[in-house]
Order: sequence, then structure tokens, then C-alpha cells
Amino acid sequence: MVGRLRYDGSEIETLALDGIGEFLEEAIRGHQIEAVAICLLHSYADPRHEAKVVAFVARQFPQLAISSSAEVFPFIREYARWTTTCINAYVQPVVDRYLERFEQGLRSVGFQGRIYIMSSSGGTLTPELARRFPVRLLESGPAAGALMSARHGRLIGSDHLLSFDMGGTTAKGCIVRDGAPLKRYELEVAREHEFKKGSGFPVKIPVLDMIEIGAGGGSLATIDERGVIRVGPKSAGADPGPACYGRGGTRPTLTDANLVLGFLGARSFLGGQMRIDQAAARQAIEREISAPLRISTEHAAWGIHEVISEDVARAFRVHASEQGVDYRRCTMIIFGGSGPVHGTRVARKLRIPRVVCPMGAGVMSAFGLLSSPLAFEIARSHRVSLRGLADADRLSMLEELSSGVEATLLRAGLRSEQIRTHYRLDMRYEGQGYEIEVPLAAGASGTEDLLSAFERIYRETFGLCFDGRAIEIVNWKAEGVGPAPSVGEAYDVVVNTRSPAGERERLAWDPETFGYVAYQVVNRYAMKPGDVLDGPALIEEHESTCVVGRGDRGAVDEHLNLIIEVGAS
Repeated sequence: MVGRLRYDGSEIETLALDGIGEFLEEAIRGHQIEAVAICLLHSYADPRHEAKVVAFVARQFPQLAISSSAEVFPFIREYARWTTTCINAYVQPVVDRYLERFEQGLRSVGFQGRIYIMSSSGGTLTPELARRFPVRLLESGPAAGALMSARHGRLIGSDHLLSFDMGGTTAKGCIVRDGAPLKRYELEVAREHEFKKGSGFPVKIPVLDMIEIGAGGGSLATIDERGVIRVGPKSAGADPGPACYGRGGTRPTLTDANLVLGFLGARSFLGGQMRIDQAAARQAIEREISAPLRISTEHAAWGIHEVISEDVARAFRVHASEQGVDYRRCTMIIFGGSGPVHGTRVARKLRIPRVVCPMGAGVMSAFGLLSSPLAFEIARSHRVSLRGLADADRLSMLEELSSGVEATLLRAGLRSEQIRTHYRLDMRYEGQGYEIEVPLAAGASGTEDLLSAFERIYRETFGLCFDGRAIEIVNWKAEGVGPAPSVGEAYDVVVNTRSPAGERERLAWDPETFGYVAYQVVNRYAMKPGDVLDGPALIEEHESTCVVGRGDRGAVDEHLNLIIEVGAS
């Protein structure tokens, strides 16, 4: 195969497909290939050569799944475009088989509705789009939780939030600014050195900007080479799980520590449907942590709890500083199975005055998925100087992107009047290596509007701008969003859930006195709007427990959110 385009898309050498068929036939015979990734050097500028290769492969090898970089994400910088396309191809057959089983299973039980798949960007996709672009499903679960945090922020009138989600294996943090989670267009997967940046594969997709902390309820507690407690990133997983589950696990986890500390109830776990073994949790912590360190089991358990809370707080400090956000002025939304156990402690470390624990916090990501709109985004690299950009050319480029987005969503079942299209441009001073994202405001009429918007955001980001320096647009983005579904009925199910009466009081760890004190235990499902309580208290629901510390005050609002004023009482 020969053929060459310049960086601007003009052709140097006509494409010839000699040899591609023989190469693929040999590869298929020798390696049982199911999918192929196609990525040519300058296809982001002009996809004609890549499209011809795709058409040839599809015609000659119809059994193969094909991923084309010009379709997956046509951004400049070949390596990240190549890794993204390869990852898309790698998971395409697996996702296709999974969705086929999923659809057949739903049909077999009589389901006749529409199926939507969560994406990493905070919207949902049809199964057809999920099959074409499975790489966009990365980080889809945490994205749903962050989207739900933004929804709760709108309900309580707070546009600046820290979203804190801690489940069984990891914790995720996301900043919500001006009512929307921050978004980025690159993440890293399959890191060789756990959470060390630069040791994995870059993936260019639209994704909510989340930090990851390798800690959750199942995270294993160990003593590291320095002789101090370390929690995560290795996990006991669902099988065998924490020692207290009684399913064969013998190593201590964060859940075991929280049980020993009294934050979790042995008889009220999962609404009383699952009994957990406090003695087994104590034995695991004593054997692997407290005995080697020569400290009490209670102090070891508190050390495990505190290590995680500090790890989360430190990650938020760094992430907020990188984004120029003063987290002390934010409200923290806490959710996930373990998030409410640690939320107020993390807030104290960050000096955040208000914490919100929504109803159904343990399954909030599921509610986020139910409330996510159908959405699709197209992005394309096309470098052009702002100084030489004619209004007609700008409008033509945006119209081309908008038409592609709208056509995709129309095929998904939306009507034109239901689609809202948002435009964003990646811009920079000429000669710079990286860009900043500039939203294109409604009614923006020309070059001067773009110049003003770029300078404003550049100054907000870096504290200055350079008057008279030439500016260029690098990437053009258009996102179409459909109407957001209502989750009212889903919340009614949670609100109407009733747990049997449990204990009214439990001894739990108090960091102020460094010992056990009596905490009041409250059934979350019995709380009504207007109810107020002072800590220390444990608010229990089926999937999670919210710890309200000494000196904190919680109140239930009209949406059944538990609003905790840290240090207010």
C-alpha cells in the first residue's frame, strides 16, 4: 500500500491498496483476528485515503469489525489518535457480544422499550453507537454519578461543587463549575504503575474530568516498606471480599476498619439483609496491622480510615489547584457505598463548610444514568489562524459538525426541535504546544467575539494574556444533547422504602476524644423534610451509612437531601 497526504490534507501521492488484502488474510489465519484499527497519518485533515482503506477492508473482509481514526476521534497528534482507535477496535467484538446478550435477555422477559448505554461524557448512546464507539464507554459509571451531583447542585441552588464518589474499589472526584461537570478530551488507561501519570495509553474521547483515588470499601490495608499503613490500590474484590463478609476473605479492608470503628452496623448492613462479622474484621486487622505495629486494633482501624480520608483530601487539593478552583467555597456532594462514611471527615480536612448526602446515595450513579440525556459529540482538528478566518468559513465548519451530530441523534429517535447543540473551540497563541477550550456563546457573531472569549478564559486560567499575539483555532467540537429524563419515579421507590427498626444508639469512634462515644443511629427512610439532628450521628440506609461528626448539624431539605453544616452545632 502506498499513498500520501500533506498535513493540510492535500494529496502528494495517489493511494494504491496493493498488498492490504494478502496481509490481512495472513493475519486472520495466523491470529484469529476479529477487528482491525485503521489510522493514517493525516486523516484528521482529510479522511479520503483512510475512507478508501476502510471501504476496501469492509468489502473484502465483512466479518471484521473496523475502527477508523477519522470516525473514532479525528484529532491532531497521531499517537493518541492511534491508541484510541486501537483500543476501540480491541473492545469492539467484546462489547458487541455483551450488548447482544443484554438485548436478547431483555427481549426474553418482554421488554419492548428503548435501550440506552451510558457514555463517559455524561450522555447516553444507543446500542448502535455503543457498538461503533465502545471506547466512549470508558468511565461511564462514574460519569453518571458526577452528572447526578450537578443535578443535585441545581436543586439546592449551588453551582460550584466537589462530587465525591467512593464505592467498593475506587473513589472518584469531579469538580462541577457553573452547574456542569468539567470535561476533558484525554484520559489514560492500563497504567503500568497503577496511578502514575504517563505510564499508560492515552485515549482521546470526551470524558468528564475526574480524579481517581485507588481506594474503596474493599481496598486492602497493608504495611508498606516505610512501616506505615497503606490502603489500596489492591482490593479484596467481590470474591472473597472483606474479612467481615465471611466468604473466605482473611485480609483487612477499609470496610473491616469502618465496622470495627462502629461506623457500620453488623446487624443493619444492607438494611439488615446481610449479617457481617465484626470479630473476623478485628482478627484480620490485629493480625496484619495492629500486631506488627504494636498498636491497638482500634487505633489501627482508625489509621486505615484516616489514611483514606487524607488520600482523598490530598487528591482534591491537587486537582482543584490545577483547575484554579477554591474548594473552600464549594459544596461537597457525597455518595457511593463508602462516600458518606468518609465525606464529612474529608470536608473537615478541606475546610468545606457544607456537605450534601442525597437520598439513595449508595446507588446515586444509577439514578444519574436514569437522568442522563441522549447525547453525541463530534470533534475535528482543523488549524486556522483567527486573523484570517472568514465568517463564512467559520459558519461552514460549525454547520458541518452540527449536521453530523444532528443526523446521528435523529437516527437515535430524537426530533430536531429536541436537540440543543453546543460548540467549543480549542484555541491557543500561535507557536504554543497546547490549547485551552473556549465555549462558543450563543449569538457570537464573529472574530472579535472569539478573540474576547479566548482572552478572558486565558486570563482566568493563567493570570495574563498577550495583546496583539496571533491566535489560532486547532480543534472544533459540536455536542448535541437531547432532553433529560425525569427521575422522580425512581426516587419515589427509594423514599417509600422502609427498613425495620434497628438500634437507636451505637458506640463509634470519635476523633476528637480518640475513643468510642455514643452515636445516635437514625433510619434514613424515617426522616422527613425539616428534620434536624446534631452529631455525632449515624444515618443508615440500605446501601450506605452517613457519618455526621461531633459538632456537625444535619437537616433534611424538601428534596430529602441531608444537608450537613460542618462544625455548625
